[in-house]
Amino acid sequence: MQKRELLYEGKAKRLYLTDNKDLVISEFKDDLTAFNGEKKSSEVGKGALNNKISTELFKLLEENGIQTHFVEMLDDNHMLHKKVDVILIEVIVRNIATGSLTRNLGIEDGTLLPFTLVEFDYKNDDLGDPKLNDQHALILGLVEYQDELDKLRRMARQVNDILRPYFFEKGLNLVDFKLEFGKDSSGNIILVDEISPDNCRFWDVESGEKMDKDRFRQGLGGLAVAYEQVLNRILSK
Repeated sequence: MQKRELLYEGKAKRLYLTDNKDLVISEFKDDLTAFNGEKKSSEVGKGALNNKISTELFKLLEENGIQTHFVEMLDDNHMLHKKVDVILIEVIVRNIATGSLTRNLGIEDGTLLPFTLVEFDYKNDDLGDPKLNDQHALILGLVEYQDELDKLRRMARQVNDILRPYFFEKGLNLVDFKLEFGKDSSGNIILVDEISPDNCRFWDVESGEKMDKDRFRQGLGGLAVAYEQVLNRILSK
């Protein structure tokens, strides 16, 4: 499958058309951004690591009944997947308090939440990805029906129920993560984008070491090494 015209370029990926109108190719970039694009850098090999990690996790989720856009990994930096209409809602799943939840609500960093929290953000860089409630999402026309919002929450919890114990067995706490969804050519809501240390927070179970993009956000260094460790744990049996 050959990539054709550039369809879209985002912070972490370039999206290309193919000869098949229902399939596109994502090229995973080495670029790094944080704080809504205010902090920028790059890390050689980061894109390939995210592609490989996402490939393994999409396969795992598909095996457990979650529909995704994934078709196959073409090479280190390229993934073939279904073309979708992206729903402009970022679905945030939180198991442990940190980041904006700690800043905004004063919950102590590292607090285990009494239940898994699912939040919606408006996927809009110009507005800084603000928080959404259901009525906001419906007023903005981001979905057509309340049932679709309920499905996003349900699917997000299902993903968490699969990934959280999976990573714990690998010695990692899945602290929180961001999911994106879209509608395929049949109108089905499916999981899209990527699942990687760029949009998940992983803390080592024993040491508490951060193994995700917080290493870039907080200037800790060693980002590629941490991502590679996450990949190696995923590949270990």
